[in-house]
Amino acid sequence: MLRIDALPAFADNYIWLLQDDQSRRCAVVDPGDATPVQAWLDAHAGWTLEAILTTHHHADHVGGVAALKAKTGARVFGPSQESIPALDQALGDGQRIEVLGLDFEVIDVPGHTLGHIAYFHDDAQPWLFCGDTLFAAGCGRLFEGTPRQMFDSLNRLAALPDATQVYCAHEYTLSNLRFAAAVEPENPQIAARVAQVTQWRAEGRISLPSQIGLERQTNPFLRCGEASVEKTLDQRCGPQARTSCESFAALRSWKNSF
Repeated sequence: MLRIDALPAFADNYIWLLQDDQSRRCAVVDPGDATPVQAWLDAHAGWTLEAILTTHHHADHVGGVAALKAKTGARVFGPSQESIPALDQALGDGQRIEVLGLDFEVIDVPGHTLGHIAYFHDDAQPWLFCGDTLFAAGCGRLFEGTPRQMFDSLNRLAALPDATQVYCAHEYTLSNLRFAAAVEPENPQIAARVAQVTQWRAEGRISLPSQIGLERQTNPFLRCGEASVEKTLDQRCGPQARTSCESFAALRSWKNSF
């Protein structure tokens, strides 16, 4: 049976640790810091780090890659359009890789960075490792890409099965939900999620993984065509006809200073 745990790093990053208890092999996603991963390996004698998956080139996602590869010999996967340390296999849209005996599809999701990718495992319990593209109740900033690119990337992820477990890379959920509540103050699913995540964080629990179905109900960046979102944007920016992509751009700009 494969288990997924979060290794906290920096102030709010999560390095996702995939573990196959039977073979005692593991893999990590976006190790911005080698220390938490190496500490786990030191505490679990006999385990082998088989693979390192990276979603994009930012230092808080790849800063530990070279040290972990040097120490363990793990195979490094990452986007073909970005500079990833110690990269063994460059990946692009539609490619498939096998990690710990499981099949993952690579999805191009530019926007946060131009070469950003996500990893999707389609099974009875599907998983998505999406880096800084889709967050719980939010999305990444547009450091390199355009609103159109990010809008299209998010729509691709939103089309995945409702039950898909969303493993994003940061604990931003509560702040994202506060923004979501400002966008849709009358959305009961958002209000319920704010209460739940507030309690979890007070108890020291992480708020992830999320699910695609839940994101479609509560993430304003996946709800750009909803009348309730348009109503708020009209109140904020003045009534006007907008495409869903233009609504996304307005939301992202508002969130940047929220």
